[in-house]
Amino acid sequence: MVGRRLTSGMVGRPSDERQSRTSVAVLHAAWSDARPTSGMVGRPSEPSEFAKIALVLTGATILANKGGRVGDWRHVVLPYVVPISGMVLALVLAGHDLGTAMVMSILIAAVLSVAGAPLRVFLIGGLAVAAGVLLLVGGSGNRVGRISNFLDAACRADPNGACGQSVHGLYALADGGWWGVGLGASKEKWAWLSEAQNDFIFAIIGEELGLPGTLVVLVLFGLLAWCCYRLVVRARDPFVRIATAGVMAWLMGQAVINIGSVIGLVPVIGVPLPLVSAGGSSMVTTLLALGMLLSFARAEPGCAALLAGRGPGLVRRIIAGGRTGVAGRGTSRS
Repeated sequence: MVGRRLTSGMVGRPSDERQSRTSVAVLHAAWSDARPTSGMVGRPSEPSEFAKIALVLTGATILANKGGRVGDWRHVVLPYVVPISGMVLALVLAGHDLGTAMVMSILIAAVLSVAGAPLRVFLIGGLAVAAGVLLLVGGSGNRVGRISNFLDAACRADPNGACGQSVHGLYALADGGWWGVGLGASKEKWAWLSEAQNDFIFAIIGEELGLPGTLVVLVLFGLLAWCCYRLVVRARDPFVRIATAGVMAWLMGQAVINIGSVIGLVPVIGVPLPLVSAGGSSMVTTLLALGMLLSFARAEPGCAALLAGRGPGLVRRIIAGGRTGVAGRGTSRS
């Protein structure tokens, strides 16, 4: 269903039956989130990562079809917030993944905001999410310990204590200084800093490439956010606007949480840095989302004429050159 909309210039509206199929797909994507399943080429896959893009597409489809009825809170809540989003978040939290649940909450809020949901939905939803987070944190000794250690200055200064990962992340940034120790010359990633290739890759970038390396990462995320915002503002199709806003909130929110954990602004939550952390399900779904945004951008006003005037791309020229070479050899043989 979504594929037909993406390739057909976002025209037409799916039926209620197709909306139901999309909703079922979202719940199925998050169903087995309590533990990773076997993925491609022997790597574990995380269903919650695929549930993110499913939430974006489902919300964009349902809310775009509702049109002006989104001003009524009942049409906003049913069926996107309850039961779809609520059940997905419940399944993710059942897998003890608070970080992913936070990212999904940001994503859902952005989708509702761009769709035009009334303010009361955000007030009630915000209170419900805050109460749920407090309940989950208070009911888990591990989470209470993380927050207590985060607020304990002595713990945050002990590299061998419970806050050792955060401390070594700051050590990596400090060792990098202004210009870094050189690409590949990091010391912290060798057994000192756990998850150096995933959750704390930003610290390794700062250690090896210094302040310029970290600033480049921040600038690139800023450019990505600006491109998404530009697409949201210029797009005419509500489906495109809502889906783009959801992807932007997902990627930017996840980046802020990851970088904030590394530099000590928030407790270590455990979410990867989009497009930078080691691959896997997160990388696959991020690339799928960005590919979707590129297809949206091609439908922007004036974009089609600009692409047509640019001529064939590099890949097409290479393919055309290969065909010409094959045809020339066939002619010479004859």
